[in-house]
Amino acid sequence: MKIDELFLQADAALRSVIDRIDPADLAKPAPPEWTTRPDPTYRDIVFAHAHDEVWIPGVLAGKAAADDDPFRDADLLGDDPIAAYDEINDTATAAVRSGEWTDTFRFTYGDYSADEGFAHLATYRAFQAWLIAKHLGIAFSLSPELIAGLNEHVVPHADEWRQFGVFPPAIDPPADADDETRLLCAVGYWEP
Repeated sequence: MKIDELFLQADAALRSVIDRIDPADLAKPAPPEWTTRPDPTYRDIVFAHAHDEVWIPGVLAGKAAADDDPFRDADLLGDDPIAAYDEINDTATAAVRSGEWTDTFRFTYGDYSADEGFAHLATYRAFQAWLIAKHLGIAFSLSPELIAGLNEHVVPHADEWRQFGVFPPAIDPPADADDETRLLCAVGYWEP
């Protein structure tokens, strides 16, 4: 799978979960390890994803949040957070589909090749989609194509990324594990 397609599939998976969040759930407490905001809510998590999405066109063009971040304190979500997220997501999707991007993605935590940068972005989106769905009781499974792409582009780096705190320790999968469970075990997210 091409790395930009992996990003698009992970991004679409996250959007499918965000679109099914009950607006009443946006005020619920979210796991604090998902963000640096104190006492986070699911609205804060949606904001974090909107903030990440709004940067996609700039990242593709070689800009970095370290240069200036006009979005950090902006009201990206307004009165309809899910619709606002979708609008930002549409812009990010169009930017990736244009096929035009720089060779280096400049993130706040370092510069990476476009391929590795897309892998980072896809990882964040795919596993957050799964985690948000699990925590809020939204029916969701990673698609077979997304699982294959994550196995191709992410799992080979899981131990390396685990050293940087990206993933918790790997889990031994049960004998009858399906492909999604094996993937989630490899990155330490599966729970029986």
